[in-house]
Amino acid sequence: MTLHSLSSALHEVIAASVPLLQRHCCDPWVVIGSAACALAGACVDVADLDVLASTADAERLIALWPSRRDTTYAPAGADRFRSHFARFLFPGMPVEVMGDLQLHGAHAWQAVQVNDVVHVQVADIAVPIPSRCEQIRILESFGRPKDRARAELLRAL
Repeated sequence: MTLHSLSSALHEVIAASVPLLQRHCCDPWVVIGSAACALAGACVDVADLDVLASTADAERLIALWPSRRDTTYAPAGADRFRSHFARFLFPGMPVEVMGDLQLHGAHAWQAVQVNDVVHVQVADIAVPIPSRCEQIRILESFGRPKDRARAELLRAL
């Protein structure tokens, strides 16, 4: 994948936010969703940078970035997803932090876990994302049409 295939907005938000995440998060974290798909080489539209983190790190970021926090935004899908959520405004696009994200499966809430992380270099910044196979597994577990479409794009790479 060539880095110039990424949008300038994605480059901008990575440059502005990832070094801060690396500095302030104490637990492992990973970029998921459309941004991770784009970083893996899929041609997808990216509207925000989704970060899967611990609840403790989500709380830490909320305390560190009160002026960046978008308190008016409410994520969709509360029947399927729950987390310690915060949306922050950064150059390029928002950063959405999901502390201990859970997915409501067939019978109960289950933690969304990433079992295989790779790092993608964007302008000398190492960005952790799930491996392609892990992204496909996670997206398919989400079950929404947009997630299934992203999984197919990743599968085609």
